[in-house]
Amino acid sequence: MPDSLSVWHTEHVSFARLLDVLEEQVAVLHRGESPNYGLMNDILYYMQNFSDRVHHPREDVAYARLAKRDPGIQVVVNRVLQEHRVIAAAGDELLHRINEAAGDVIVSRTALEAATATYLVYYRHHLSTEERDLMPRAAQALTEEDWAAVDAVVSASPDPCFGEKVLERFEALRKQIAVDARMQCT
Repeated sequence: MPDSLSVWHTEHVSFARLLDVLEEQVAVLHRGESPNYGLMNDILYYMQNFSDRVHHPREDVAYARLAKRDPGIQVVVNRVLQEHRVIAAAGDELLHRINEAAGDVIVSRTALEAATATYLVYYRHHLSTEERDLMPRAAQALTEEDWAAVDAVVSASPDPCFGEKVLERFEALRKQIAVDARMQCT
């Protein structure tokens, strides 16, 4: 399996962890308590600035090349490429709702919950489709030339939240993930 696919799998696992934290915060809101809007904001900031701007553009090139080499997967590729745009738009909407709520703007709890649910459902389905349907086929069908084209579109960047050098902005988020992991083990 090419290195890009193993990196993408690791990133998908990290994205899923962030989606879990986001869902936990919405559960807090649903109980009538105050969620950690700063944490939620950091999750969306990361997803928009790493996933949407680094991770997805690389996948876009790989999957488009996969569809040329394996035309039977074209429908799935088209849907996943569209999902990249839908997820970005849903993330923009959710971040807007989070920022309103954090800024003491009166925001319908239902609207924030709905925006979060939309984002979570799309993203989780998206990750599942890529892992199950596209990445195994990409590992088999894509050539060194294809992977070079992927590398040329957007350089692989260190992960600012889960990489070796974590940005200060994401320290609280990493701590929350570590707390959640310890709680799941007990």
